[in-house]
Order: sequence, then structure tokens, then C-alpha cells
Amino acid sequence: MTTLVIGANGQIGKQFCELAQQAGTPIKAMVRSEEQASWFNDHGIDTVVADLEGEFEHAFEGCDQVVFTAGSGPHTGPDKTLMVDLFGAIRTADIAKQKGLSRYIMISAMRAEQPLEAPEKMRPYMAAKFAADVHLRNSGVPYVILKPGRLTDEAASQQFASSIDEAGDNQISRANVAHALFHTVQTSSLANQEYLLLDGTRSIGEIIQ
Repeated sequence: MTTLVIGANGQIGKQFCELAQQAGTPIKAMVRSEEQASWFNDHGIDTVVADLEGEFEHAFEGCDQVVFTAGSGPHTGPDKTLMVDLFGAIRTADIAKQKGLSRYIMISAMRAEQPLEAPEKMRPYMAAKFAADVHLRNSGVPYVILKPGRLTDEAASQQFASSIDEAGDNQISRANVAHALFHTVQTSSLANQEYLLLDGTRSIGEIIQ
């Protein structure tokens, strides 16, 4: 089963791709340019050049499931949030449905369903995530939605929690999200499930069952 990784060049996506490559898990990294592809090619990772804001249906060829870990980033405006985090995610679900993919694994965000409670500058992003998640749930494609808390650059502890009460905080390292994503990709029986992810004290297998 080959997994298309949309957002492969992002911080979570690249760490996930490394984990998959080391384990021999078949993936295809979708990147925006040949320049970005060079790192993946050097690491023996199959790549496809496609733009989430353009035509990218060809990237799905030969893939059985898709991971969406793309993001417009903190330094862009609401226009990019609309095109990447919202419309890009929606189009991914539509193409996945059209092509009969077995699963769509979404990296969303904790409390995406409550965008008005987010800091003002984060509200467009949260609203985009909320709408994209709703579209995915109703797309007819089997899905898993992972909802990490506030992201940090700490090293992977591979220890998780599934609530703020349990974690005592609202954060999780990008490295831990990558490990959770890898576990989800490898667990093909998971479908139509959603999981809150925070740094904690339990294994990912205890959180994602």
C-alpha cells in the first residue's frame, strides 16, 4: 500500500517520510518543485512534483491512501489559508473519493471545531481546518483525523496523552506527531476515527486503537 504524502516538505511531513523510509513503508512525497525533491531523492524516497494550489490529481497515481499534512504556514495571509488548508484539503478528499482510495489521514488541529475561541490571528486557520474536517467526514472516504495541540520543536518522546487533563498542557512536538502519523499509516484497520494528540506518558498504541 503506497501512501501519498501531501505536505511532505513540511516539518511534520519530512519527519514522517524519514520514519517511513527507514521502515520500508512505501510512500510518495508530493513536493512543489524539483529543488524540494532533491532532498527526498537523496534519501531514496519516491517523489512527485505537484502544486496544491494548481493541478495535482496526477500525484495520486499508484497510491492507495493519502496523508494531508500540508499547511500554509504562520507567515502567510488568509488567502493562502483558504487555498491550502481549506480548498487544498477539500480537493484532496474529492480526488481520493473519485479514485477509490482506501483512506485519507488528515492532520488537523485541536479545537478546530471552535475557531472563535482561538487567538485572533489563528481563527482563519482554525475555520479552514473545521470546514475541511467536515467535508472529509461527509466525503464517503474512510478517514482518520489527528488533532495535535500546540506544536513544538522538541525531540520525539514517543509518549502521548489524549486530553489536556491527562497531559497537563496543550502541546505536542512535531516529532511526536510524525510518529503518531506513522503508526496510523501502518494500522490499516483504523477508519472513521478522530484522535486528540498531546505530549504525555502513554504509547501511541494506547492512544490510537
